Amino acid sequence: MKKVIIIGAGGHAAEIRDYIMHYNKSQSYNSIEVIGYLDDDESNYHHYNYSEPYLGSIKEYKFDKSKFYLMGIANLAFRRTIIEKFLAAGAEFISLIHPTALISPSAKIGKGVVISHNASVGPKAIIGDYCVLNSRCTIGHDSVLGKYNFISPQVAISGNTIIGNENMLGTNCCTIPSIKIGNRNKIAAGMVLYKSVGDGETVLFRHKERLIIREVEK
Repeated sequence: MKKVIIIGAGGHAAEIRDYIMHYNKSQSYNSIEVIGYLDDDESNYHHYNYSEPYLGSIKEYKFDKSKFYLMGIANLAFRRTIIEKFLAAGAEFISLIHPTALISPSAKIGKGVVISHNASVGPKAIIGDYCVLNSRCTIGHDSVLGKYNFISPQVAISGNTIIGNENMLGTNCCTIPSIKIGNRNKIAAGMVLYKSVGDGETVLFRHKERLIIREVEK
């Protein structure tokens, strides 16, 4: 059994805790035991009423080489910095794949990756280290994701898409096949990417319209 500490105690950590519960139920025995949570804001821990203990702040934590770790903070402004700090201390991160996810046997999954329920990863796709694939997202065949990407629920990445590092793709956005997305981009929810994106860009709708069409009474 792997004894795991979750870094973070907010909403993303709560989702990861649920994934672990479902994962353990899918096995013949509990293969992952959550030891507790680290968070600089203790109120996050109390909000979710975890059954496992609060272990203190991330800043003051003393690394334990006998434990494994999962990153439970979704904010890209902090994920990489904290992970690299733990790695420098010798920490080992595990990957977590929900039992309902569909992963092609020819796909490659990196270290510290979290894949949510009903997500799918197609043939020859490559998922880099410490990415998050949220619920019901799809990664098409031969697509390549770099490191530290956060793929929101129901994102559809078409085949042969190349994505760099530290990108956030919002809920329900999608790509056409064979485009490239650079590094550190923010793609707003619902966007359709029909051409490549560079580095450090934010892609969103400039104007939003709401149309109400009423029937004319006769």
